[in-house]
Amino acid sequence: MITLLPAVDVRDGKAVRLRQGASGSETDYGSPLEAARSWYEQGATWIHLVDLDAAFGTGDNRAQLRDIVQELGTKVHIEMSGGIRDDVSLRAALDAGASRVNIGTAALENPQWTCAVIQEYGDRVAVGLDVRGTTLAARGWVKEGGDLFETIEMLNQAGCRRYVVTDVTRDGMMSGPNIELLRQVAQHTEAKVTASGGIAKLDDLRAINSLTQDGVDSAILGKSLYAKAFTLQQALEVAAQ
Repeated sequence: MITLLPAVDVRDGKAVRLRQGASGSETDYGSPLEAARSWYEQGATWIHLVDLDAAFGTGDNRAQLRDIVQELGTKVHIEMSGGIRDDVSLRAALDAGASRVNIGTAALENPQWTCAVIQEYGDRVAVGLDVRGTTLAARGWVKEGGDLFETIEMLNQAGCRRYVVTDVTRDGMMSGPNIELLRQVAQHTEAKVTASGGIAKLDDLRAINSLTQDGVDSAILGKSLYAKAFTLQQALEVAAQ
């Protein structure tokens, strides 16, 4: 079975969803705290919290994310992402009560720091691999960040325990996950892999579930839940099969 992480992406203090990660493509879904609370009440055991302003370098939503963790952090695991690229931002996320942090751009721009953090915090740190083809996307997905598999090899050597893999072209598009990309990443590492981007129907979750023997053990759900393509309960039932 795979673990599901409903996403709560926060920009300007509101829960939003983007199309292909593009700034300005937001659809507003209201209060981040209410969204997170709803996913917990519907059975989520993990929630994926993203500070989009921190990721894009346009500010931060640390107060809103901290409120979510303070209310729900003892009831559900929280993975925090967005703008975590130095000791201050990493420590703020962990001190707020996050079970795990997802490092993105920093893994590309400051690999020495990223490797040191991986070695210090182990499975409390995941590395986000946001991909177009086999090229990584950095800094809010607006810059290129190098070859996917060269980066994985470097991070494998540092002992990375988890990768969060997103096909940028599919994120928020409801066009289906990139199963082949997930399989290739899983086959290049002994780390666990979280699938992200493109999930649109329950059959997509079944396809991801077929990769568990390769090391894909979880999936982030975003637009599919907010657009009511299926319910979280339905998704959890499929994930448990």
